[in-house]
Amino acid sequence: MSGYRHMRLFLICLSLAAIPGLSACSSVETEAKYPTGLDRNQTGGDNNIYGKRESIVGENGLKIFGGKDKKADDNGLAVNSYLWRASLDTVSFMPLESVDPFGGVILTDWYASPETPTERMKLNVFVMSRELRADGLRVRAFRQLSSGGTWKDAPVSDETTRDLENAILTRARQLRIEKMGSDK
Repeated sequence: MSGYRHMRLFLICLSLAAIPGLSACSSVETEAKYPTGLDRNQTGGDNNIYGKRESIVGENGLKIFGGKDKKADDNGLAVNSYLWRASLDTVSFMPLESVDPFGGVILTDWYASPETPTERMKLNVFVMSRELRADGLRVRAFRQLSSGGTWKDAPVSDETTRDLENAILTRARQLRIEKMGSDK
């Protein structure tokens, strides 16, 4: 019973000690006031609660029923449509694992050519620009060799990835020239 009394006395003392601290929180001088029309138009200063804020859905808002996104190309992509189409055309012989047209990412699954069944490749293609530029494209190639029934990683030459990037860029230029010719 004495332990119960000590605990009860401790809680009472703790409550009494908290009262001055809590009463300081309700001071009239720090009371929040709803801003008037003049306050909303203030600019600058740390007290401007109506300043420009970032949005979690982007600066143009969330487009549910369509609408034109300023950053999207004519076909709704946020990346260059020629690079995107050329990338798909170039890797079309490989099985696709994942395709994200809005992020500009194409991931292929492992592919083994019938001519070299003990070697397989996998590609990651990244279209990173809205413009038709060489630096708006990255290709990562992965290669494995079969040894004793298991696949082991093998190096891929820089020339291989460069050749793939050049093939995609060449195809993108062809698509652009075709499009320009059909617009006349």
